[in-house]
Amino acid sequence: MAITLLAVSKTRPARDVLTAALAGQRDFGENYAQEGVDKILVLRALAQQGMLPENASLIWHFIGPLQGNKTRLVAEHFDWAHSIERLKIAERLSAQRPARLPPLQVCVQVNVSGEASKSGCAPEEALDLCLAVASLPRLKLRGLMCIPAPARDFAAQCRLFSQLRQRFMEIKTRCPELDTLSMGMSGDLEAAVQSGGTLVRIGSAIFGRRTNDIDASTGVGNNS
Repeated sequence: MAITLLAVSKTRPARDVLTAALAGQRDFGENYAQEGVDKILVLRALAQQGMLPENASLIWHFIGPLQGNKTRLVAEHFDWAHSIERLKIAERLSAQRPARLPPLQVCVQVNVSGEASKSGCAPEEALDLCLAVASLPRLKLRGLMCIPAPARDFAAQCRLFSQLRQRFMEIKTRCPELDTLSMGMSGDLEAAVQSGGTLVRIGSAIFGRRTNDIDASTGVGNNS
């Protein structure tokens, strides 16, 4: 399967997204709904001003924890949501997705490491959640996502990712439309790709280390 590079632009200013888009990057990931919407609107305005090629259609992915009070922002502005862990969140996204937009592409997040601090449904709950999500209007179930615990070496990373791959293949027998394994970040992307990942979420390896003194929506410095 083809591998999609998702540039994680959270906390990055819109000008960094523009630079990456001009270099050919098309998929961008945001962890914070309002910050992401601000950048989506800025990049849309820049495109209307001719600062992006006419065929440079950007695809926006929401990849952070999704709370109920933020679902409307995601449903109305993003193309993808990777972090579905509860049916209630999926139902809200489905109800709030405007009819004028294509269905929201979604992934179910699975907590493969079993960490209490990590988001995601338990692996044994993933099938039932996928079946329920797939039945909702205005959503299109695409696959599974995970953010495993840091592993000590490449082999350990592969074992964690392989758990998601195995669950993916099991669920695919009931949901044949699945085609996406969203897994892997800058520190473990090689293991994710070797384990079958189709969409890797890369931030620091593209944009460099993050700083906290920049307004991400405008790129204006803030020293307060």
